Amino acid sequence: MEAVLGHLRGAIERGDYAIGDKLPSEAELGRTLEVSRPVLREALRALQAMGLTVSRTGKGTFVVANAVEDPTFGDYAASDLLEVRRHIEIPVAGYAALRRTPDHLDRLAHLLDRMERETDTTAWVAMDTLFHLTVAEAAQNPVFRRVIEEIRDALARQSAFLNELGGRREQSNREHRAILEALVDGSEHDALAAMSHHLDRVERSLTDIVRPRQLDPATSGAPEA
Repeated sequence: MEAVLGHLRGAIERGDYAIGDKLPSEAELGRTLEVSRPVLREALRALQAMGLTVSRTGKGTFVVANAVEDPTFGDYAASDLLEVRRHIEIPVAGYAALRRTPDHLDRLAHLLDRMERETDTTAWVAMDTLFHLTVAEAAQNPVFRRVIEEIRDALARQSAFLNELGGRREQSNREHRAILEALVDGSEHDALAAMSHHLDRVERSLTDIVRPRQLDPATSGAPEA
């Protein structure tokens, strides 16, 4: 999928597909790039999340920008989502370290064990959002939980995006483990630091994806099947 996305993104950034242009149909792109329909659809969804295209029902996919500025996950821009996460999830982790119960710790440990064994991206993403929701529950303030519930879909979309394009899963598992260890120790300081580090890495991964790429003319053609 990354090769297909890289090819399409490069074509848009070079102006092969200009703003306002309609991309070829999925069938045509699939034949041209020699890739399966599911792989192509993942790449098209990623282009839309990056803000480069929009999909119009019954009409097709159209180019709306020639550079990635701020990916959108569901109803929220990545920058807005990260800003809120920093203001909510970092203090939430601190409260969770002080207020968590043995049940919260057991649920988080079981969840993280499953995440570290999981190989299916969709299943992992679902558990990723549940991990953050459970940390919010451990803070024992229903308002925190409600806020995370509100952005749950956006978190899942962002998580899937970063896993597909940034290879974040193993690193994220390690960061989650550090958060859990801080909660087990009941260390507010360590929990704040662990969640802050986790969000720093999320931001760094997003930045790496969004940063304009230097295209190599020798490799900017159609990807191999």
